[in-house]
Amino acid sequence: MFDIRFIRDHADIFDKGLINRGAAPLSARLIALDDERRAAITASQTAQEKRNALSKEIGQAMAAKDQARADALKAEVAALKDSLSALETREKALVEELDRELAAIPNTPLAEVPVGKDEHDNVEMRKFGTPRTEAMMGFTPKQHFEIGEALGLMDFETAAKLSGARFVVNKGQLARLERALGQFMLDLHTSENGYTEVNPPLLVKDHTMFGTAQLPKFAEDQFRVSPDYWLIPTSEVPLTNLVRESIVDESLLPMRLTALTPCFRAEAGAAGRDTRGMIRQHQFTKVELVSITTPETSIAEHERMTASAEKVLQKLGLAYRVITLCTGDMGFAAQKTYDIEVWLPGQNAYREISSCSVCGDFQARRMNARVKSSDGKGNRFVHTLNGSGIAVGRALVAVLETYQNEDGSVTVPDVLLPYMGGLKTISKAA
Repeated sequence: MFDIRFIRDHADIFDKGLINRGAAPLSARLIALDDERRAAITASQTAQEKRNALSKEIGQAMAAKDQARADALKAEVAALKDSLSALETREKALVEELDRELAAIPNTPLAEVPVGKDEHDNVEMRKFGTPRTEAMMGFTPKQHFEIGEALGLMDFETAAKLSGARFVVNKGQLARLERALGQFMLDLHTSENGYTEVNPPLLVKDHTMFGTAQLPKFAEDQFRVSPDYWLIPTSEVPLTNLVRESIVDESLLPMRLTALTPCFRAEAGAAGRDTRGMIRQHQFTKVELVSITTPETSIAEHERMTASAEKVLQKLGLAYRVITLCTGDMGFAAQKTYDIEVWLPGQNAYREISSCSVCGDFQARRMNARVKSSDGKGNRFVHTLNGSGIAVGRALVAVLETYQNEDGSVTVPDVLLPYMGGLKTISKAA
């Protein structure tokens, strides 16, 4: 969320950022609205000052036993009271309108972000591993849902009976493999990558969703379970809001947090996309990474966070590539985003498995989260970052397709063996 004072002082920079995102420049409209707000405040203050002055004159007239003047002044104060009420109502309406406008504006991209319209303008940064292809594998690789269903361990039909489309029931060895992936990721991030594990609430209130910018703009993408609560679309929401309405001592930063939680998304804009399989579901499990930093360290932290997510795939032996999203493809709150796309042999394509973003102070302003500077120069807004570390369901998809065997079995990656109770291969029950 932007400060209107920043927009006034840097109108050209603000408008250029919006234009690069493919949006219309808004500084002129917002400044005009703020001018109206300021004028309403001035008018209200002037009326209040006049009312106070007249009230004082009434006292003087009464002391002088000038009843006629006192009555005239009282009539003027009564008229001012009605006028003041209207002015205060106008001021409140303009403040709310400006706040609504500011809350609906996306973050502006950093200067180094490639300018573009959509995913076709994203820029590949690097690759890891050799994608497994049909020629390399010696047989035609299947997609994950074909593998899981053939094993009798992935059941979309029963899930549809229970909950409808975009749900799955994983069973037996496959359910254990999914659990192993999540535990492995948590252990890696807490033992090697310096993150603190958190077990946050899955239900949050409006102001919490507003803080990370899911609300108000993306309400249709969320699951509301009552007038008071929303299911989290990612644990970024509760993790980032842990510092809301607080002043964090600079010595405690960077604050690095991770959580393994169910996540819930309505997928309102995904009609017809990835209708089969586990790529795009209403309920999924994800390990989230969140960092709270000082403004000076957030860019370096972005690189560190992305490397932490990459390490998961490297240890799993999965081929992937890292993409810098262009201005037109970034998320609403992001200043810069790296997507990590894992290779899926069954689809013969790279698919997103992690997205790591630096948000600057965009979310911090919405949460009123600040850092107390060590130099004593006052408090500043923190910078926030978030990333998938990684999506467990999509990791399961990648493992199934990458480690599939011609006979339909799946070899368990070495790094997961300690979590599998001695099971090295997932096979169909005899």
